[in-house]
Amino acid sequence: MGVEAFRQYLKEHGLKLTRERETIAGEALAMKGHFDMDELYVGLLNRGIKVSKASVYRTLPLLLDSGIIEEVERTDKHAHYERTHGQAHHDHMLCVSCGKVLEFYSDELEKLQERLCRERSFTGASHTLEIRGYCKKCSTMKKG
Repeated sequence: MGVEAFRQYLKEHGLKLTRERETIAGEALAMKGHFDMDELYVGLLNRGIKVSKASVYRTLPLLLDSGIIEEVERTDKHAHYERTHGQAHHDHMLCVSCGKVLEFYSDELEKLQERLCRERSFTGASHTLEIRGYCKKCSTMKKG
């Protein structure tokens, strides 16, 4: 289903669905959890799929714009992604010490965002919330 959404996005924007783009989109949708560009590229190679690294770099912005993946910044300062198409919305807590990512969902936060948008006559399309701090393990190590 996600590849179909990508196909539709390309069509709406007058872009061609090449075999490479479709393959890269399929691999991105098959990735579990958070991944970076290199992990996506290596995943394709490990499956015996010959694709250039440049094609992966060029396709990632299209995948982001189409909404089937989103960028999740990590503490190691390079972009990480996760599949969003067909997944329940969630936000992230990022440990700035060890890089651990905790995913969470808060109905209360979602309602607050909706209320804030309504009060300001703003139509929200999407959001990303990242709380940076220290996980339990790293907090304990800092104190000790």
